[in-house]
Amino acid sequence: MSRSAEGGTVELRALRYFVAVAEELHFGRAAERLHVAQPAVSQQIARLERELGVRLLDRSPRRVRLTAAGQRVLDAARGTLAAAGQVRIAAQQVMATVRIGTAAGMTARLERGIDALRGRAPEFDVVLVDLPVEARLDALGQGDLDLALIRGVRSVPGLEVLPTWSERLFAVVSRHHPAAEQEAVGLAELADDTLRVPAREYDPLLHDAVVSALHSTGLHPRAGRPTGTLQDTIVEVGSEPQSWTVLPADQIAEIRSTRIRAIPLKPEMTIGGSVVVAPKTASSAVKCVVAAFRDEDGSAQGLVDT
Repeated sequence: MSRSAEGGTVELRALRYFVAVAEELHFGRAAERLHVAQPAVSQQIARLERELGVRLLDRSPRRVRLTAAGQRVLDAARGTLAAAGQVRIAAQQVMATVRIGTAAGMTARLERGIDALRGRAPEFDVVLVDLPVEARLDALGQGDLDLALIRGVRSVPGLEVLPTWSERLFAVVSRHHPAAEQEAVGLAELADDTLRVPAREYDPLLHDAVVSALHSTGLHPRAGRPTGTLQDTIVEVGSEPQSWTVLPADQIAEIRSTRIRAIPLKPEMTIGGSVVVAPKTASSAVKCVVAAFRDEDGSAQGLVDT
Protein backbone atom coordinates (compact mmCIF):
# COMPACT_ATOMS: atom_id res chain seq x y z
CA MET A 1 0.00 0.00 0.00
CA SER A 2 1.05 3.63 -0.53
CA ARG A 3 0.19 6.79 1.36
CA SER A 4 -2.28 9.36 0.05
CA ALA A 5 -1.76 13.10 0.39
CA GLU A 6 -4.11 13.16 3.38
CA GLY A 7 -2.19 10.45 5.21
CA GLY A 8 -4.52 7.52 4.43
CA THR A 9 -3.50 4.32 2.68
CA VAL A 10 -4.05 3.57 -0.99
CA GLU A 11 -4.21 -0.11 -1.85
CA LEU A 12 -2.24 -1.43 -4.79
CA ARG A 13 -5.41 -3.14 -5.98
CA ALA A 14 -7.15 0.23 -6.35
CA LEU A 15 -4.21 1.54 -8.35
CA ARG A 16 -4.27 -1.52 -10.62
CA TYR A 17 -7.98 -1.06 -11.26
CA PHE A 18 -7.51 2.64 -11.98
CA VAL A 19 -4.67 2.00 -14.44
CA ALA A 20 -6.79 -0.58 -16.26
CA VAL A 21 -9.73 1.82 -16.60
CA ALA A 22 -7.43 4.69 -17.64
CA GLU A 23 -5.85 2.57 -20.36
CA GLU A 24 -9.09 1.00 -21.61
CA LEU A 25 -11.23 4.12 -21.07
CA HIS A 26 -14.07 1.70 -20.49
CA PHE A 27 -15.20 0.10 -17.23
CA GLY A 28 -16.51 -3.08 -18.87
CA ARG A 29 -13.29 -3.77 -20.79
CA ALA A 30 -11.21 -2.98 -17.70
CA ALA A 31 -13.26 -5.49 -15.68
CA GLU A 32 -12.69 -8.17 -18.35
CA ARG A 33 -8.98 -7.45 -18.36
CA LEU A 34 -8.83 -7.72 -14.56
CA HIS A 35 -11.09 -10.82 -14.49
CA VAL A 36 -13.47 -9.20 -11.99
CA ALA A 37 -17.07 -7.97 -12.04
CA GLN A 38 -17.64 -4.43 -13.30
CA PRO A 39 -19.21 -3.18 -10.02
CA ALA A 40 -15.99 -4.09 -8.22
CA VAL A 41 -14.02 -1.84 -10.56
CA SER A 42 -16.46 1.04 -10.07
CA GLN A 43 -16.28 0.66 -6.29
CA GLN A 44 -12.49 0.71 -6.26
CA ILE A 45 -12.31 3.81 -8.47
CA ALA A 46 -14.86 5.64 -6.32
CA ARG A 47 -12.93 4.69 -3.19
CA LEU A 48 -9.64 5.86 -4.71
CA GLU A 49 -11.17 9.22 -5.63
CA ARG A 50 -12.48 9.65 -2.07
CA GLU A 51 -9.11 8.83 -0.55
CA LEU A 52 -7.21 11.17 -2.87
CA GLY A 53 -9.83 13.91 -2.73
CA VAL A 54 -9.82 14.48 -6.49
CA ARG A 55 -11.89 13.39 -9.47
CA LEU A 56 -9.83 11.08 -11.66
CA LEU A 57 -12.29 10.26 -14.44
CA ASP A 58 -15.05 12.09 -16.28
CA ARG A 59 -17.83 9.62 -16.97
CA SER A 60 -20.68 9.94 -19.44
CA PRO A 61 -23.02 7.35 -20.95
CA ARG A 62 -20.91 7.39 -24.10
CA ARG A 63 -17.32 7.60 -22.89
CA VAL A 64 -14.81 7.73 -20.05
CA ARG A 65 -11.85 10.10 -20.06
CA LEU A 66 -9.09 11.14 -17.68
CA THR A 67 -9.19 14.47 -15.87
CA ALA A 68 -5.99 16.50 -15.54
CA ALA A 69 -5.60 15.14 -12.01
CA GLY A 70 -6.29 11.64 -13.33
CA GLN A 71 -3.43 11.90 -15.83
CA ARG A 72 -0.99 12.91 -13.10
CA VAL A 73 -2.20 10.10 -10.82
CA LEU A 74 -1.92 7.62 -13.71
CA ASP A 75 1.78 8.36 -14.14
CA ALA A 76 2.38 8.02 -10.41
CA ALA A 77 0.28 4.83 -10.21
CA ARG A 78 2.25 3.17 -12.98
CA GLY A 79 5.49 4.01 -11.16
CA THR A 80 4.16 2.65 -7.87
CA LEU A 81 2.97 -0.62 -9.44
CA ALA A 82 6.29 -1.06 -11.24
CA ALA A 83 8.17 -0.54 -7.97
CA ALA A 84 5.92 -3.05 -6.19
CA GLY A 85 6.64 -5.56 -8.93
CA GLN A 86 10.38 -5.08 -8.45
CA VAL A 87 9.99 -5.65 -4.71
CA ARG A 88 8.24 -8.97 -5.38
CA ILE A 89 10.93 -10.02 -7.84
CA ALA A 90 13.69 -9.11 -5.35
CA ALA A 91 11.99 -11.04 -2.57
CA GLN A 92 11.61 -14.09 -4.80
CA GLN A 93 15.28 -13.91 -5.76
CA VAL A 94 16.34 -13.63 -2.11
CA MET A 95 14.16 -16.60 -1.20
CA ALA A 96 15.12 -18.71 -4.25
CA THR A 97 18.22 -20.18 -2.61
CA VAL A 98 19.18 -19.71 1.02
CA ARG A 99 22.44 -20.96 2.51
CA ILE A 100 21.84 -21.77 6.16
CA GLY A 101 24.61 -22.31 8.68
CA THR A 102 23.60 -24.91 11.24
CA ALA A 103 24.92 -27.64 13.54
CA ALA A 104 23.87 -30.91 15.13
CA GLY A 105 20.72 -30.92 17.20
CA MET A 106 18.50 -28.73 15.02
CA THR A 107 16.92 -31.25 12.63
CA ALA A 108 13.27 -30.82 13.65
CA ARG A 109 13.53 -27.02 13.71
CA LEU A 110 15.18 -26.97 10.29
CA GLU A 111 12.51 -29.24 8.82
CA ARG A 112 9.68 -27.08 10.18
CA GLY A 113 11.38 -23.88 9.06
CA ILE A 114 12.13 -25.08 5.54
CA ASP A 115 8.55 -26.32 5.14
CA ALA A 116 7.27 -22.92 6.27
CA LEU A 117 9.54 -21.09 3.82
CA ARG A 118 8.47 -23.34 0.97
CA GLY A 119 4.87 -22.51 1.83
CA ARG A 120 5.70 -18.89 0.95
CA ALA A 121 8.00 -19.62 -2.00
CA PRO A 122 7.37 -23.07 -3.55
CA GLU A 123 10.56 -22.90 -5.61
CA PHE A 124 12.62 -22.13 -2.51
CA ASP A 125 15.87 -24.11 -2.38
CA VAL A 126 18.08 -24.60 0.66
CA VAL A 127 21.73 -25.40 1.18
CA LEU A 128 22.60 -26.51 4.71
CA VAL A 129 26.16 -25.89 5.86
CA ASP A 130 27.24 -27.64 9.08
CA LEU A 131 29.98 -25.56 10.71
CA PRO A 132 31.27 -24.82 14.22
CA VAL A 133 29.67 -21.68 15.59
CA GLU A 134 32.65 -19.37 15.04
CA ALA A 135 33.05 -20.62 11.46
CA ARG A 136 29.32 -19.99 10.91
CA LEU A 137 29.70 -16.39 12.02
CA ASP A 138 32.81 -15.90 9.87
CA ALA A 139 31.01 -17.33 6.83
CA LEU A 140 28.11 -14.93 7.40
CA GLY A 141 30.43 -11.95 7.61
CA GLN A 142 32.17 -12.99 4.38
CA GLY A 143 28.90 -13.50 2.50
CA ASP A 144 29.30 -17.28 2.20
CA LEU A 145 26.08 -17.86 4.17
CA ASP A 146 22.74 -16.05 4.06
CA LEU A 147 21.79 -16.80 7.65
CA ALA A 148 22.77 -18.97 10.59
CA LEU A 149 20.90 -20.61 13.44
CA ILE A 150 22.82 -20.20 16.69
CA ARG A 151 22.08 -20.81 20.37
CA GLY A 152 23.28 -18.59 23.18
CA VAL A 153 24.35 -15.53 21.18
CA ARG A 154 23.56 -11.99 22.35
CA SER A 155 25.33 -9.81 19.81
CA VAL A 156 27.94 -10.13 17.08
CA PRO A 157 29.86 -7.13 15.68
CA GLY A 158 28.84 -6.48 12.09
CA LEU A 159 25.94 -8.93 12.16
CA GLU A 160 22.29 -8.73 13.20
CA VAL A 161 21.12 -11.12 15.91
CA LEU A 162 17.36 -11.78 15.87
CA PRO A 163 16.04 -13.73 18.92
CA THR A 164 13.81 -16.41 17.43
CA TRP A 165 13.16 -19.35 19.72
CA SER A 166 13.80 -20.71 23.19
CA GLU A 167 14.54 -24.25 24.34
CA ARG A 168 14.10 -25.83 27.73
CA LEU A 169 17.26 -27.21 29.31
CA PHE A 170 17.35 -30.81 30.55
CA ALA A 171 19.62 -32.66 32.91
CA VAL A 172 20.99 -35.76 31.18
CA VAL A 173 22.02 -38.69 33.40
CA SER A 174 22.81 -42.37 33.09
CA ARG A 175 19.78 -44.65 33.28
CA HIS A 176 21.42 -46.02 36.45
CA HIS A 177 21.59 -42.59 38.12
CA PRO A 178 19.42 -42.25 41.27
CA ALA A 179 17.42 -39.43 39.60
CA ALA A 180 16.82 -41.31 36.33
CA GLU A 181 13.15 -42.03 37.00
CA GLN A 182 12.21 -38.62 38.41
CA GLU A 183 9.81 -36.34 36.52
CA ALA A 184 12.00 -33.30 37.26
CA VAL A 185 15.22 -32.69 39.14
CA GLY A 186 16.68 -29.70 40.97
CA LEU A 187 20.30 -28.68 40.57
CA ALA A 188 20.84 -29.12 44.30
CA GLU A 189 20.09 -32.84 43.90
CA LEU A 190 22.90 -33.13 41.34
CA ALA A 191 25.46 -30.92 43.10
CA ASP A 192 27.45 -33.84 44.50
CA ASP A 193 27.73 -35.57 41.12
CA THR A 194 30.21 -34.78 38.35
CA LEU A 195 29.07 -32.30 35.71
CA ARG A 196 30.36 -33.18 32.24
CA VAL A 197 30.14 -30.29 29.77
CA PRO A 198 31.30 -30.44 26.14
CA ALA A 199 34.61 -28.61 25.69
CA ARG A 200 34.23 -24.92 24.91
CA GLU A 201 36.04 -25.31 21.58
CA TYR A 202 33.07 -27.19 20.08
CA ASP A 203 30.46 -24.49 20.74
CA PRO A 204 31.74 -21.64 22.94
CA LEU A 205 28.42 -19.74 22.96
CA LEU A 206 26.37 -22.74 24.10
CA HIS A 207 29.08 -23.77 26.57
CA ASP A 208 29.27 -20.30 28.14
CA ALA A 209 25.48 -19.91 28.26
CA VAL A 210 24.97 -23.22 30.05
CA VAL A 211 27.80 -22.62 32.53
CA SER A 212 26.52 -19.09 33.22
CA ALA A 213 23.00 -20.39 33.77
CA LEU A 214 24.20 -22.97 36.27
CA HIS A 215 26.33 -20.47 38.17
CA SER A 216 23.43 -17.98 38.30
CA THR A 217 21.58 -20.40 40.58
CA GLY A 218 24.24 -19.93 43.25
CA LEU A 219 25.22 -23.59 43.04
CA HIS A 220 28.60 -24.74 41.81
CA PRO A 221 28.40 -28.34 40.57
CA ARG A 222 31.58 -30.37 40.67
CA ALA A 223 33.07 -30.07 37.21
CA GLY A 224 34.57 -33.11 35.55
CA ARG A 225 36.85 -33.40 32.56
CA PRO A 226 35.37 -31.62 29.50
CA THR A 227 33.91 -33.98 26.94
CA GLY A 228 34.17 -33.87 23.16
CA THR A 229 31.28 -33.82 20.72
CA LEU A 230 27.63 -34.20 21.66
CA GLN A 231 27.75 -37.91 20.88
CA ASP A 232 30.90 -38.34 22.96
CA THR A 233 29.19 -36.58 25.85
CA ILE A 234 26.15 -38.89 25.67
CA VAL A 235 28.30 -42.03 25.58
CA GLU A 236 30.46 -40.93 28.49
CA VAL A 237 27.56 -39.81 30.69
CA GLY A 238 25.69 -43.03 29.89
CA SER A 239 28.69 -45.00 31.12
CA GLU A 240 29.17 -43.05 34.37
CA PRO A 241 26.23 -43.39 36.82
CA GLN A 242 27.46 -40.49 38.97
CA SER A 243 27.93 -37.95 36.16
CA TRP A 244 25.49 -35.67 34.32
CA THR A 245 25.29 -32.92 31.72
CA VAL A 246 22.87 -30.24 30.54
CA LEU A 247 21.48 -30.08 27.00
CA PRO A 248 18.78 -28.08 25.12
CA ALA A 249 15.50 -29.72 24.12
CA ASP A 250 16.23 -29.82 20.37
CA GLN A 251 19.42 -31.77 21.00
CA ILE A 252 17.62 -34.08 23.39
CA ALA A 253 15.07 -34.89 20.67
CA GLU A 254 17.83 -36.32 18.47
CA ILE A 255 19.39 -38.61 21.07
CA ARG A 256 18.69 -42.28 20.35
CA SER A 257 20.73 -43.82 23.16
CA THR A 258 18.85 -46.00 25.68
CA ARG A 259 21.68 -45.62 28.19
CA ILE A 260 20.70 -42.12 29.34
CA ARG A 261 17.65 -40.27 30.63
CA ALA A 262 16.76 -36.61 29.99
CA ILE A 263 15.00 -34.96 32.94
CA PRO A 264 13.48 -31.45 33.04
CA LEU A 265 15.25 -29.12 35.45
CA LYS A 266 13.33 -27.46 38.27
CA PRO A 267 12.91 -24.60 38.37
CA GLU A 268 12.64 -24.52 34.58
CA MET A 269 15.63 -23.14 32.69
CA THR A 270 15.74 -22.19 29.01
CA ILE A 271 18.29 -21.11 26.46
CA GLY A 272 17.57 -18.77 23.55
CA GLY A 273 18.23 -19.40 19.88
CA SER A 274 18.61 -16.75 17.18
CA VAL A 275 18.64 -16.24 13.45
CA VAL A 276 21.81 -14.31 12.65
CA VAL A 277 22.08 -12.39 9.36
CA ALA A 278 24.14 -9.71 7.70
CA PRO A 279 22.57 -6.23 8.12
CA LYS A 280 22.22 -5.85 4.35
CA THR A 281 19.83 -8.81 4.10
CA ALA A 282 16.41 -7.74 2.77
CA SER A 283 14.14 -7.00 5.73
CA SER A 284 11.08 -8.67 4.19
CA ALA A 285 12.98 -11.90 3.65
CA VAL A 286 14.41 -11.79 7.18
CA LYS A 287 10.92 -11.46 8.67
CA CYS A 288 9.84 -14.55 6.77
CA VAL A 289 12.86 -16.51 7.98
CA VAL A 290 12.43 -15.50 11.63
CA ALA A 291 8.74 -16.43 11.52
CA ALA A 292 9.61 -19.79 9.97
CA PHE A 293 12.10 -20.79 12.66
CA ARG A 294 10.13 -19.62 15.69
CA ASP A 295 8.78 -22.13 18.17
CA GLU A 296 5.44 -23.58 17.12
CA ASP A 297 3.73 -21.48 19.82
CA GLY A 298 5.44 -18.36 18.44
CA SER A 299 7.56 -17.73 21.53
CA ALA A 300 11.11 -16.43 21.66
CA GLN A 301 12.86 -15.61 24.90
CA GLY A 302 16.18 -14.17 25.93
CA LEU A 303 19.51 -15.90 26.24
CA VAL A 304 18.93 -17.88 29.41
CA ASP A 305 15.97 -17.62 31.75
CA THR A 306 15.53 -19.32 35.10
